[in-house]
Amino acid sequence: MGEKILMKGNEAIGEAAIRANCQAFFGYPITPQTEVAAYMAKKMPKLGRVFLQAESEVAAINMIYGGAGAGARVMTSSSSPGISLKAEGISYIAGAELPCVIINIVRGGPGLGGIQPAQSDYFQATKGLAHGDFNLPVFAPSSIQEMVDLIQDAFDVADMYRTPCMVMGDGMLGQMMEPVEFKDRQKRELPEKTWAATGLKGRKQHNVINSLFLKPEELEEHNYKLQRKYEEIKKNEVRYELYNCENEVDLIIVAYGTTSRICKNVVKMAEKEGIKLGLVRPITIWPFPVEAFEKTIDKTKHGYLAVEMSCGQMVEDVRLVVEGRKPVDFYGRTGGMVPHPEDILNKVKEIVGGDK
Repeated sequence: MGEKILMKGNEAIGEAAIRANCQAFFGYPITPQTEVAAYMAKKMPKLGRVFLQAESEVAAINMIYGGAGAGARVMTSSSSPGISLKAEGISYIAGAELPCVIINIVRGGPGLGGIQPAQSDYFQATKGLAHGDFNLPVFAPSSIQEMVDLIQDAFDVADMYRTPCMVMGDGMLGQMMEPVEFKDRQKRELPEKTWAATGLKGRKQHNVINSLFLKPEELEEHNYKLQRKYEEIKKNEVRYELYNCENEVDLIIVAYGTTSRICKNVVKMAEKEGIKLGLVRPITIWPFPVEAFEKTIDKTKHGYLAVEMSCGQMVEDVRLVVEGRKPVDFYGRTGGMVPHPEDILNKVKEIVGGDK
């Protein structure tokens, strides 16, 4: 075991990116993730790497496009409204097939909202991040340790598939402190970046980074190529945790991120009252872990309960994969309010009733 260091979530993000060989960070401050940029401002220049606070989120994401196009490992970080401002650039990056890592430490919304924890960017991250036919892998850690591990994985996945990747946490993960171990990780065999715009380097023609295809036949084929890539990601990069799902249970809770930690306590509380609960925890929210539901659908008597810090977003994906085979209920808090274990347990009792 390596040494554990007590770190604030946002600073651990920066350190994880540095250890993953991030060469450039372009960002713009917005709470509750500003410490990511502050940490990178302090550390990156000392390592001979690039830190640049752009004049806006729009500028920052376009700098990411340029850095990624030159073959560098690059990262940006923001919170909900900032991600909205970066949306056009993220679509360009996906269209041009450029690898990068985007951090979103979610705040409550809509509009300016508040800086307390929320999960109300689920739709944005997984379905409507920007214009056009594209997706990007979205990792949703539940602890600072997992966030550190997934940031390092996200850089590898980005390089492997030439895609932007998002790591999505919330204000709780960004602001709290936990012990973190920076582990030696097994290195992936990553393809060489022969496509990067780095000058001729012996080639007869320059590499061109582009997402513009004026002929509709060419654009359609490019979109189909992207879809084939997304199918590969669905096959190879889905991650989830099954908790207490080995045997038949009364109900299975579905929760991700910090909400899943609260729900693990609910599982223990329910057990004391004679109610058996399981938990499906998506670690990738795109691709959504369909397999986790195929493995558990016959083990739950009363179906599933999606618990989220939103008005109900992930619950739609749960209903899609369950396909009406079992009931799917929802419990959520929004606007920065965190679900309380007792309230979730009351919802469980309401669903399970006297017929356990």
